[in-house]
This record gives sequence, structure tokens and C-alpha cells, in this order.
Amino acid sequence: MNSRKAAGSGDVISSSVVGAPCWVSLTTHDLQAAEEFYHAVLGWEWHTGRLGDQYRFASVNGVPVAGVSAVESMGRAIAEWTPFFAASSADETVARGRERGGTTAVGPISFPPGRAALLADRDGAVFGIWEGELLADWERWRRAAPAFMELHTRNAFDAAIFYAEVLGWATPDPGSCEVQYEDEEVVLRSQGDVVARIHSGAVEAAPDPAIRPRWQIHFTVTDVAACVQAATAHGGRVLRRGTDSDEAELSDPDGARFVVNAWAAP
Repeated sequence: MNSRKAAGSGDVISSSVVGAPCWVSLTTHDLQAAEEFYHAVLGWEWHTGRLGDQYRFASVNGVPVAGVSAVESMGRAIAEWTPFFAASSADETVARGRERGGTTAVGPISFPPGRAALLADRDGAVFGIWEGELLADWERWRRAAPAFMELHTRNAFDAAIFYAEVLGWATPDPGSCEVQYEDEEVVLRSQGDVVARIHSGAVEAAPDPAIRPRWQIHFTVTDVAACVQAATAHGGRVLRRGTDSDEAELSDPDGARFVVNAWAAP
């Protein structure tokens, strides 16, 4: 891994994995309820960190793996999981997003030890960017709570062009992600791992208003059935089950959607 280090800290900074997912964050109306739910379903432990009492960190075996904040603190009105992608410059990334038809919801704003922004692509799918020290070493984060991201959007090829230009995918720069078109979907790899997929579909025509162009977070677990049972016992819902019981789409008590898988992304 071609990692650069933040001066004096020893922590990998986001430019070492340019454009790759580097964090996932949940906005919710009830921090305590969210902590209890995800502790029961995914076994996460919670603590506060350098971002203050309104942002809580989840950890697995001491490794930070996700965050949760009150919707008011992130300028959001709904409960939702959001992927954050590593950026060498938040300002330049936001500018590229606007130039290519995207919008900026929040930021860039400072969250020591870095800067963050929330954006939306041309079809309205929301994503975040992070410039600065990663909240956990990228490889440790990937292994502690394996996750990958899926974008369900109108046109996968058009979306891939947008993200490649905004986030710096498929460039000669060290740490840049690889992009491939496989079986009518776009596959993003970083350091050899599949970290994201982009699928085409008429999502804007779906009868369910909650189904729209969006990034969806998948968490790899050892027992999908146990996660489903824990979710329903703690106020969540089962939205979809895989045909062979190795996958389930769930929502937490506040309506935020996510997927649990019994397998890692190939």
C-alpha cells in the first residue's frame, strides 16, 4: 500500500487511497436508539471521539468502523447511511462535482483531523468526501467490519464517468482506484479489493418513493439469520431476504436502510 503519513501523527491520510470508500456514517434522529440497535444487530461498541458528543464512533475489536450523528448536526432531514470517499482536496472535489452537474449539501467543513462535505451526483444519489487523516487505517477498517458500497442509479456508465472525474478514479496517481465494466455493471477496486459496484436501472420510476438513485451499504456478517432476528427484536424491519438466505436488506428503527451479507464482495 502506497501510504503517505500525516505529519507527526503516523496515521494514513486520505490521499493514499484516492477515491476509495474510506468511511460510512449514519444520520439518525435518536443516537441512543441507533447505538442500541446496531450493537444488537452487528455487535458494535460505541464511544465518543474528537468530533464531540453529537458524533459517535462504532468499533470492532477496538478498530473504528462507522459513525453516527444526529441529523441536525449534518444538515440532513432523514435517517440514512452515507458512504464517504477519500479525497486529496475537499475544495477541489466539491468544485469538480459542481462543474459536472452535481450539488453540494454541506461543506466542506472542518472536522479535525480533516474536512468533510456531503454531495449529490447528477441523479441525486448522496455521498460524502473526506480529506485528512483516516479515522482508522484503511486496511484495518476494511478487515474489521467488511463493507462494500452499491450505487443503484439510472445509468451505470454515465454515473461512473461522473465519479471518475470527481473522485479521481482510474488515474495514474498512487492509490487511485481501478474501474472495470463487468456484466453490465461498473466495478471499483482499491488495493485489489472490490469496494463498490454501480448498477443501472429505472429506479426513478419505482412505485416506492424510498427507492431512488442511492448508495447502499453492505456489511458482511457471519450469521444473516441472527442479524434479522436481532433487527426485528429491536424495532427494525426486514425489507428483503435473499433467495438462499445469505443476504437481507434491513432498516433500523429510524428507517435507515442497509444490507447484511454472509459473503464478502468478490
